[in-house]
Amino acid sequence: MDSEFFALVLMFQQSAMLHLGKMSNPSTGKTERNLVQAKMSVDILEMLSKKTKGNLDKDEEKFLANVLADAQLNYASEASKPEAPPESKK
Repeated sequence: MDSEFFALVLMFQQSAMLHLGKMSNPSTGKTERNLVQAKMSVDILEMLSKKTKGNLDKDEEKFLANVLADAQLNYASEASKPEAPPESKK
């Protein structure tokens, strides 16, 4: 598997998980949801899957398909939840 391809896919997976609130922001330490940004990362993974179809080896294809499916399921789960109310300042 091409390490640059692997890194690219992981970059968009991590971006999606970060914006879905599944992991904390390494810069701030906060966990926040931004569904618009999460959707953009999922859409980029989907576009990457379409544009590379027939151009990947079996391991790369399987890896991308699994990451995309996971990102789509996590996005659907988070998008179905109500927005969290803003935290009150103390």
